Formats: sequence, structure tokens, C-alpha cells
Amino acid sequence: MRTLYFDCFSGISGDMVIGALIDAGADPNRLAEELKKLHIEDEYKLTWNKLVKNGITSTKFDVVLMNNVQSHHHDHDHDHEHHHDHEHAHDHDHEHQHKHEHHHDHEHDLHHDHEHHHHEHRAYKDIVGLIEKAGFDDPVKITALNIFKRIGEAEGHIHGIPLEKVQFHEVGAVDSIIDIIGAAILIHQLEIDVVKASPIPVGTGRIHIDHGIYPVPAPATLEILKGVPIEQSDIRFELTTPTGAAIVAVLAEEFCHIPSMKVTSIGYGAGTKTFKNHPNVLRVIIGE
Repeated sequence: MRTLYFDCFSGISGDMVIGALIDAGADPNRLAEELKKLHIEDEYKLTWNKLVKNGITSTKFDVVLMNNVQSHHHDHDHDHEHHHDHEHAHDHDHEHQHKHEHHHDHEHDLHHDHEHHHHEHRAYKDIVGLIEKAGFDDPVKITALNIFKRIGEAEGHIHGIPLEKVQFHEVGAVDSIIDIIGAAILIHQLEIDVVKASPIPVGTGRIHIDHGIYPVPAPATLEILKGVPIEQSDIRFELTTPTGAAIVAVLAEEFCHIPSMKVTSIGYGAGTKTFKNHPNVLRVIIGE
């Protein structure tokens, strides 16, 4: 049994998941090819590069949005991050973080800001249609649909609307679509049989979102993590985004300490924050 363990000691976001899986040996070029089946490649480009976070070499994955690449980052960060409160949330973490490290992030940040903003608000049913028409292998299609459904149901519950009426703002943004479908593609590519994870630290503090100032974890993140063990953390940041929460909630069949296995590969995916005392990375451990 090929087992993958998400060691979420610094939380989890969509970009951290993809970075960690690439770092553990998944092929990013094959990922890019598979994603072309969505026929939205004129909306983004993918970048991945190695960087060192608090002494750990990790892979930073970014989705750079092509539509309004001019402006870039900053603005966005803040606000939107909050944003997510709802759905999107995705990986903002990074954004804020990014400030610190921007360096690499360079390009990507850009994407964010705008992205959010204008990015067309795709409805849940539009995203389902994109995935169903793409011709992915069944395991990829089913996993991606399950992750989006988890986010859509959480959003619908919070906003009091049926699933089919849910509009994804940031999560409808291309970077979240790529992170979620990309995670499904890479788990299948790595031939993983079983996924397990640590309890999920969510962070603490407040975030600024479209609807005002909200506690961490954001309402959507907490709703998505219902039934999943979360871990208390003193770090005053949003460590886990809705996208990261949905990926781990759907994929992991058990939340536990590192299981007994013979380790065959390890990967570190960089987030966008930089903390003084610990690396903002997600570790994945794959073994038999």
C-alpha cells in the first residue's frame, strides 16, 4: 500500500500541497499538460522553483494569472486574503506572507490581486462542467469534484443558499481551480493508495474579508474541517486556507501521527508566509 502522509505542522493551502507533491517527485510538466484539458490555459501560467524557508529547501508553486498581470500583489494581499473568508481563501496565506518573501513570488503575487478582483465569478455548476468535460481519468475527476463539493457545501451552508447557486469568488479564480484539480492529478500520478494526515493547525487572530473582520479560522475553513481534528496554534495568521482544508478533508482517510511505513520520498511545499521560529512549509511523506 503506497501511503502519503500530510504533515501539516504549519497548516495547509492549495499551493503548498502542489509544491510538496512536486518536491516529493511528481512531474510538474505532466501536471501542466493534464491541466490543458480544461481549456483555460490562456488564463494562467504555472511557475515552480526551489527556495529555502527557515533552512529547509522547499518547492514554491504559483499560478500566475494572465488577465491583469500588471498591478501586483500588494494591494491584494491584504484584502483579499481575508476574502477567502469564504471560499477562495486559497492560498493567500501566501500573499500576506509573501510580502516577506516576495522575492520569488514575484510573479505570482501579481496574480492574486487582480485575480480576485475581477476574476470572473464562476459558479459551482460552471466548475463542475469544466471538470466533467475535461476527459480526466475517473479517479482525478471524482477527487476534484469531491473537493469542490466540500467547499461549495460549506459556502452554501454559511451563506444560506443551495449548492447549485453557490458562486465562487476567489475560489472560482483560476488559481484555486488549478490547485484543487492539480492536487487530484498529482495524487493519481504518484499512484497513492492511502492518504493520512496530521491534525490541522488553523492559526489564530483575525482576518479581513469581504464581509468584515472575522476570526481565524475563517467560517468556510472551519465548516470544511467539520469532523477533522484541528490543532491549537499560537501563530497569529491564517495557517490553513479553505482550499487546503478541503483538499486534506476529502483526501485523508485518517488523521493521526506519522504511520508506520518504509519512507520512499519526502517533499516540502513552501507557503507564502515567513515566521521567525518555524518554516511555513507543508511536508509530505510517501512510503510503503
